[in-house]
Amino acid sequence: MDFRFNFSIDENENNEPDAHGKTDLQPQDKQESTEKSKQTAGPVADSSPRLGTDKQRDETLSEKKFCFKAAKEHDIPEDLNKTLENKVMETASGLYYVNMSVVEMTCLGGADREGIVSQSVSSRSDLIPGVYEGGLKIWECTFDLIDYFSEAEIQFTNKTVLDLGCGAGLLGIVALRSKAEKVHFQDYNSTVIDEITVPNAVANCINKGNRTGSGGDGQTSKPPLKKPKKAERLPDVLTKCRFFSGEWSEVSRLLLTSNKPFSKYDIILTSETIYNPDYYSALHDTLAQLLDKNGRVYLASKAHYFGVGGGIHLFEKFVVERNVFRTSIVKTIDEGLQRCIMEMAFKDSS
Repeated sequence: MDFRFNFSIDENENNEPDAHGKTDLQPQDKQESTEKSKQTAGPVADSSPRLGTDKQRDETLSEKKFCFKAAKEHDIPEDLNKTLENKVMETASGLYYVNMSVVEMTCLGGADREGIVSQSVSSRSDLIPGVYEGGLKIWECTFDLIDYFSEAEIQFTNKTVLDLGCGAGLLGIVALRSKAEKVHFQDYNSTVIDEITVPNAVANCINKGNRTGSGGDGQTSKPPLKKPKKAERLPDVLTKCRFFSGEWSEVSRLLLTSNKPFSKYDIILTSETIYNPDYYSALHDTLAQLLDKNGRVYLASKAHYFGVGGGIHLFEKFVVERNVFRTSIVKTIDEGLQRCIMEMAFKDSS
């Protein structure tokens, strides 16, 4: 389902997204996601990242030095209508998200100050370590984790939540629509935050009819009117959001040393972020620094990332050796490449 925003989403309840199926992928949704995952050239629900040619892959994986990209907080634009201008929106599991292919074309036209799209295209790679970390695509484990939220009845009400390595930000948006008190989004690339994450958050928040909660019949959202009403002000729910780009440890440092009030997160959500073992130390330390003492991490990953080297079992071994967190594989999906969901908590937590 495609439609184009020239202004914003209408607040008329007759044109609101369906309240059902916000955090639950029904069988038909899962089938669509599986079919999309087989189309590796598509931007949504891809199955595995590509690392270019054999030579490029060898050169990339030999670069062991981690890139400490500076952290930046991104302000929510005052003109929300401009944020959605010329964006083509789609829906899945009751969530709005921008069409990634259109975003890529826009970025090639000059909107990408980082140059990540042109580099990704020229190298034929979904990952360029230290340059581009895959945020222009929605990887299939994202939908696995959304599905799990409903199955396990994960409660977000009044929780502080971080969507780490957010990309499209769908995990954080689910938490936001499920009455989280605060939701922060982080991605390595500023282009991803500006062109994808923020527009997705705005599109889902600007609807008065976007009722929070989960469960339902899995129907996708209805599109708004062709000439939707303009947003007159910042929706209250959007004031709960903050957006950050940069490497994990740099974002952690920014949060912990900022003059702005900050409380550690009750829940950290992350999907398909453990593909590269070189990043495990930075990820582990970031989780340890930002998670509340009684908080929980929900991590979705493939069992193994071919050509990149990481995977759920390797990361679990790394975590066990560090002896900071206890871990539990709470769900395994055996369709296609095996995928898992891991829950993490501090060893001394309640």
